[in-house]
This record gives sequence, structure tokens and C-alpha cells, in this order.
Amino acid sequence: MNDFVKIFDTTLRDGEQSPGFGMKPTDKIRFAKQLERLGVNVIEAGFANASDGDFQAVRHIAETIKGSVICSLARCHVEDIKRAAEALKPAGKNARIHVFISTSPIHMHAKLNMTEQEVIDRAVMGVRLAKSFVDDVEFSAEDALRSDPQFLVRIFEAVIEAGATTINVPDTVGYTEPDEMYSFIKYLKDNITNIDKAIISVHCHNDLGMATANSMAAIKAGARQVEGCINGIGERAGNAAIEEVVMSLKTRADRYHNIETNIVTEELGITSRLLQEITSKIVQPNKAIIGANAFSHESGIHQDGMIKSRQTYEIMTPESVGMGSTQLVLGKHSGRNAVAQRIFALTHFAIDSKSKDMEEIMNAFKSIADKTPNGCVTDDAVCEIASPFVEKGKKLVA
Repeated sequence: MNDFVKIFDTTLRDGEQSPGFGMKPTDKIRFAKQLERLGVNVIEAGFANASDGDFQAVRHIAETIKGSVICSLARCHVEDIKRAAEALKPAGKNARIHVFISTSPIHMHAKLNMTEQEVIDRAVMGVRLAKSFVDDVEFSAEDALRSDPQFLVRIFEAVIEAGATTINVPDTVGYTEPDEMYSFIKYLKDNITNIDKAIISVHCHNDLGMATANSMAAIKAGARQVEGCINGIGERAGNAAIEEVVMSLKTRADRYHNIETNIVTEELGITSRLLQEITSKIVQPNKAIIGANAFSHESGIHQDGMIKSRQTYEIMTPESVGMGSTQLVLGKHSGRNAVAQRIFALTHFAIDSKSKDMEEIMNAFKSIADKTPNGCVTDDAVCEIASPFVEKGKKLVA
């Protein structure tokens, strides 16, 4: 599996836990279908024992989706696991139960009031019970990055022996930096004696703004599953953004030894827009990959470069991620070449960007841009400014 990273989408579980991001059952089905078209390997459909609504959502998605593995989260509690198994029945061989328990000292002592051995015993029980229902079992060590690495080796070895096929290393509170993540994953990979029987996964939160960077560091260290959400939504500051992880692997294949994913990148834009529609939450314009400004250029220097070669200022094309086409936004920072190009696009008349006419057009253009609240000049305004010069030029040609 060295050349492939599984994408585990938890938008419908961790993403929905974001305040204000709740989804109706019908919307969950719509979004799950889009995740299937996107090529997501695993869809975490919910936490089946959290509520009747979550149970029904997991069950309906398990009935509907056939191209992705369907997963339900469960604590290492008998009732949670049985409820997850019941909800996942329609998925058949495409079902995964994802069990978890905390492993950091602060969580074990303050939250669980359990010893290390009690936590290991509970984890093994949970994995074995889940394994009695499904072949595909994932185990997560909650708050792993604040846990003792030696203890993690012990618990991961035990759950793999019990049947876990994926071991997940969550940065639950978004505490880690990329160099720490790399060292942590490498330590686990080098020291878990039966690691050849399981895939290492990471689940990074964005509290310090490093969820994607930490996910990429984990891949370099040997992780072969990344968990995250579309648009980077999730608890508190969110999860690693799936679109950022996928396009980092694709754009910087030279840094990742051509590791691939199953994602149809042209579906990223529509997936993002569907989530925005369902949740009524619009991503910030400067959001990487899928923000409204991700492929917009207003600076004259950048626009001139883009006119000459798109690769001067775009490391990927908007078409490759389903974000339409490049936008040269005309504003106070725009230069002659971009304005002349827009005049041609609007009027089908070419004005020499070095001519005196163009100088007059630019003077009027800059004056309007300076007076516009957002600094942008509309196409209608460009046409109005250019109209006298276009008409004069057409008469000269005639």
C-alpha cells in the first residue's frame, strides 16, 4: 500500500458536530452520494448510538451507498458497538466499525478514571466485539498525540492482535506540529511489532491551523489513511480539509513519491458547493482550493504573468478541481494587458495596450477603481470607459 493513501471522510460525523452544521437525513443521503462520486474510500456516516436520528442516517447511507466503505463510530462500549453493527448491516462487506478510547494521561485520569491496563483491556474488548460483526475494524486512540508513545505501542499491538485492521492516531485537540507528527508516526511504524497487519491512519484537528500540514507529515512518515472533512469543517476549528490533502499529494507528487488517492479531483468543487448549500455556511473567499478567490487574480503583475502563461501564478488549474475557470478580476491593481484583454473579450475589438488610447482608458479605469468600495471594476464600467475608443478604432479600420 506504499503508493496509495485512503481518504476517510468524516464530514457527516465530526463535521456535523460543528455548532450550526447539523444536517437533515435527506441531506445526509445527498451528500453521501456525492462523496461516493468523489471517490472517497470510507464514509463515516455518523455515531449510530448517539441518537435515533444518527442510527437511521447510518442505516440509510449503508442501504444506499455501494462504492465506498460505510463506517459508524462507537465507543468501546458493548451497546455502542452492537448499535453500530445493527445500523451497518445493509452495507454487508462494505461495513466498518470505528471504535475508540482515550489514551492520554489527562483523558485517562480526568475523564475515564482508568489505569493504562484497564484502557488496554477495554480497547481489546471493543475491537474483538466489533470484529464479531464486521471484518473491517478501526481503532482510534483518542488524544494520541498527547499520549505516551510507548503506551501507544502497547495498546496498538494489542488491538491489532485482537483484529483491528486500521489504527488511527488522532491529534484530537490540534496540538501537534508537523515535525512532531512525523517523528511520532515514524516511531509507531518502527516499534509496533505487528504493524504489517494494519494501516496507520491520522485524524488531525486545526486548532493551531496545522491540520493539513500534520496530515501531510504523517503521510511522509508512513500513514496510509487520512481522515478529514470537506471544507475543513469539524469540531472547534475543524478537521484537515480533504481537498487540501488530496491536492497537496497531486500537486507535489515529487515530494510524496507519486502516492495516489482514489479521489476524482474534478468533483471537489461541486462537493464543496453542495456542503455549503446544505449547511448554509459559505467558506471564506481565500480558502485554499475551493474558495471563491482561489483562482482569481487582481494584481497587474500577476495578471500579466497569467496572460503569458498560466503556470506563472497557478500551481493547479481551476478545471482540475471543478472550480470553473481562472478569473482575472479587474481592480485598482490591474495593469494594461489585463484591461486590454477584457476589452477584447467584451467588444471583440483589440486595442494596443501600449497606445495613447489605452493610456486614457487606464486613467479613467483607475479613477473608477479608486472610488469603488471593493476596488473592483465591473464589465459594464469597462465597456462604458472603452466605448468611445472602440468606436473610433472600428471607424479607422473600416
